[in-house]
Amino acid sequence: MPSIVPQQVVSKLTRAAIFLVVTLKAATDRDAAIRDLFGDMSSLLRAVGFRDLEGQLTCVVGVGSSAWDRLFSAPRPAGLHPFREIKGAHHAVSTQGDLLFHIRAMSPDLCFELATHIMSRLGDAVAAVDEVHGFKYYDQRDLLGFVDGTEDPTDQRAIDAAIIGDEDAAFAGGSYCIVQKYLHNLVAWNRVPVEQQEGIIGRKKLSDIELDDAAKPPYAHNVLTTIEENGEELAIVRENMPFGEVGKGEFGTYFIGYARSPDRIELMLTNMFVGRPPGNYDRLLDFSKAVSGSLFFVPSATFLDDCAG
Repeated sequence: MPSIVPQQVVSKLTRAAIFLVVTLKAATDRDAAIRDLFGDMSSLLRAVGFRDLEGQLTCVVGVGSSAWDRLFSAPRPAGLHPFREIKGAHHAVSTQGDLLFHIRAMSPDLCFELATHIMSRLGDAVAAVDEVHGFKYYDQRDLLGFVDGTEDPTDQRAIDAAIIGDEDAAFAGGSYCIVQKYLHNLVAWNRVPVEQQEGIIGRKKLSDIELDDAAKPPYAHNVLTTIEENGEELAIVRENMPFGEVGKGEFGTYFIGYARSPDRIELMLTNMFVGRPPGNYDRLLDFSKAVSGSLFFVPSATFLDDCAG
């Protein structure tokens, strides 16, 4: 039996990304064309990526719950469902999203070129609901001034965290992905003393050294987003990117998390928005507002290749 190849969920860090979320239009006569695009994704990546061999161009394709039922027959991935809004001290909203294209490269021109080809192929079969152009900011920092992703798993640990195995054998090699667009109130954040900011994040701002456990407030971001089961940390793979529009005064972080089960990301978000225990919420949310939220299943590259008509 041929081996199953995952999509490039786990890949090297890049300096640019486009996060493209679209919805399917009501007419179903273009559904076959969408599946054909899935089947051609590997060749599209080769064609665009070959023009810059050091560009590290990748694209991860995700499919939302209702789109899965429309595009594919049973069975369904075991954990696929619409994003569940979370209401606590702050609100994690649930927004529309049928397809996700997470495009990464070392330069924005590669991302733009591939996104253009994807949307040209999809044509009037879809409507774009969100398009965010992300960039790496200085030494891997977000626009709040802190390094983002220091503790992300790498190598085999990242694969173990993000890629489905025997627990859902029909969809082995796949992954689950949750995306959220956060807008930062940088004016309010920059009024907060650095020492207080460090307590909110749980790390030193300049050195990126994690605070001692005894020094961390219980509401620190890296306390509430650490999940353990039977004494073992349940990791996820984050590929967050800053984004911003200076003229509009809109700045933020696009959160994108991959995991072999959506449960662990959802638990992290519950801890953040509701609190652990309830009421002990993530104080970062006093300055960062979630304005979107969608959940997708990321089938294996093998699955996509087989979609060609």
